[in-house]
Amino acid sequence: MTERSDNPRYDRRAASRVLAALAHPGLFEGQPTVPQPRRIEFTPTALRTEPNSHLTYSQRLYLERFMSPCRPDQVTTATHRIAWIDSDGIPNTGHYRADGLGPIVPIAMRETVLELWRGLTANAGLSNRITALGPRERAILETTTTDHDPIEIFRVGIEATGRALAQHALLARQTGYRSAAEFARGIHDSGILAAVATGWYWELQASTYRRGMIPVTFATQPDGTVRYTADSVATLRAMKDATIADAHTVMRRATGAEGLSVADAIAKYHDDLDLISRQYALLPAGTRPVCLAAMPHQFGDAHYSILPVVAERFVSVFVAMVPRCDIAEIAAEFDEETADAPAAAEDRIFYIPDMNCKHCVRTITGLLESMDIEVGEVDLITKRVVAEFRSPRNRARAFDAIRDGGYNPVAEQPSALRSGAPYSSETAV
Repeated sequence: MTERSDNPRYDRRAASRVLAALAHPGLFEGQPTVPQPRRIEFTPTALRTEPNSHLTYSQRLYLERFMSPCRPDQVTTATHRIAWIDSDGIPNTGHYRADGLGPIVPIAMRETVLELWRGLTANAGLSNRITALGPRERAILETTTTDHDPIEIFRVGIEATGRALAQHALLARQTGYRSAAEFARGIHDSGILAAVATGWYWELQASTYRRGMIPVTFATQPDGTVRYTADSVATLRAMKDATIADAHTVMRRATGAEGLSVADAIAKYHDDLDLISRQYALLPAGTRPVCLAAMPHQFGDAHYSILPVVAERFVSVFVAMVPRCDIAEIAAEFDEETADAPAAAEDRIFYIPDMNCKHCVRTITGLLESMDIEVGEVDLITKRVVAEFRSPRNRARAFDAIRDGGYNPVAEQPSALRSGAPYSSETAV
């Protein structure tokens, strides 16, 4: 089933082959084609941009630090952030433009992700094939992929598809698509989801999504489909090449001058390499990364790859989901009369369900301390944070800053965490 050698090593094609063999018999077998109706309430907040700029403070800092050579004028940003509780009881945030398709896209996208995740879990055939994987196939995934469990790899792929759809909705006004369903079909038929998989790199796409920004521009074709402009393609490639070069520099220094093994180098420079850069550091020199889901494989007389299957199913479920999502705007609970009064003792404690690692802890702590807010405790296990807010207004602004950083602060511990259920979110790092 996979390429053979005595010692499995970093091998993207072999890992892709393992995943394709698992998915090929049917990744979404037995999944309902019509989702159940659901009602979602959301709270919108207008983004505060810097003076004489269309970027927020968080967006500008991320652009300057991580997106060279992308220019501010190449970036389209959201006008609003929304917060809501999804049908699994999990807090979420998303973005939309007031002159675009509105909040239905991020909300219906999240519900589509959940629907497809449930389908994966219920797919007995897929579960049996994963159980039957041999030690060699598991070693290949362990060596090559960030998420080693096949179900988690497929879940990430579904999530990334939805994230790409919602992020590109910020560009809806650059297209001829005038509804969420029409936009989704148009993006699919234009090949944009495949372009994201091959043209972007995960860390940039996920981080810009969380911050409500997208560094590409559409050009409409004579047949009504859309493509990235040549300028966008060149900029994405330059950003990706810069990330690969930085990752190789770190790895060469660690394994060369410092004499570390690859494993020790990754452990020592975990933060420098991060998740996706760690994979780039292992690529042979001169090799460009290829999305595992996009690689074609021969099964019988036909070629097969996972990406078209996931993209088509995602869009079809999303199109069915949009009219079944009854969304309603609710006002944020904020009392202006007491906004600047001293914060109550109970207001010191809050939770961040999508805080998953020490990098998250450092990011959140840094955000709060940059606002002169003393951090008393950050617990990765319970997701509990204790901080000394000066007032309810100070707390609300801190929550906004944390959301700009891509996390979901909530006042109470979500039911999914209290019950011990796994937590997942589009904003999870």
